[in-house]
Amino acid sequence: MPELPEVETVGRALRPQLLGRSIRTISAHIESLRHPLTLQQDASLCGAPVAAVTRRAKYLTVALANGRGILLHLGMTGHFRIEPADSAHRKHDRLEFFLDNDQVWRFNDIRRFGIAKAVNVDAAGNPLEGLPALGPEPWDPAWGGAALHTWLSRRIAAIKPLIMDPRCVVGVGNIYASEALHRARISPTRPGKSLSRKACDRLVCEVRKTLEEAIEAGGTTISDFRGVDGSEGSFEQELLVYGRADAPCLSCEKGTILRSVQGGRATYSCAKCQR
Repeated sequence: MPELPEVETVGRALRPQLLGRSIRTISAHIESLRHPLTLQQDASLCGAPVAAVTRRAKYLTVALANGRGILLHLGMTGHFRIEPADSAHRKHDRLEFFLDNDQVWRFNDIRRFGIAKAVNVDAAGNPLEGLPALGPEPWDPAWGGAALHTWLSRRIAAIKPLIMDPRCVVGVGNIYASEALHRARISPTRPGKSLSRKACDRLVCEVRKTLEEAIEAGGTTISDFRGVDGSEGSFEQELLVYGRADAPCLSCEKGTILRSVQGGRATYSCAKCQR
């Protein structure tokens, strides 16, 4: 599933191609993705120029100048393309947004777990409805070591699923949770409340650095993720633990990377340097 760096990468690629453009018509080739598709019936989405492309957690919003917008989630396998309007659509293209410059913006989703729905937006282009309850962004000044330490103080669950909980902080998916915990030298199985304030400071720092580096690399392509131009993310080359089971630890050069399962998700760590 695309995580925050992949979604941010997609948003950055869409922004220069959509800003100032308007949608002429919308075509849906399926009745529903995760939810029924009704955008093609909403006249308010056509004609007004795109004013902003924003991201909140793993959601993108294409905001229009008339106060309406399109809330999007890539789901497990979703990706976008922008190409000439007369080009043939491909298998699994679920939505087509025909633009005023003879281009078409396509939403392809093999597993149909994505989201695309009309919403109202504020002046900054953020959706006024349609989002679940979400915690702070990783770079929010309000989310620091002190806030994390307080949030964890009464939680006995393991730190990895806790740091992936969007009520704690948004956008820390499975790959980046394993990587950030390794960089912070924290075992993924440690109870949340056992982390000291100093450990929380380290973890916040490494979460931010890991996500920033992944964004600069265009995300991580493990299976299905593709950018708007079809390119793959290159952060996979920088992974220290994820997907490296039984390999030597690159950080301490003494341990071996172990694979375990937490909450149904694969976890990778080094027992020598993560405590």
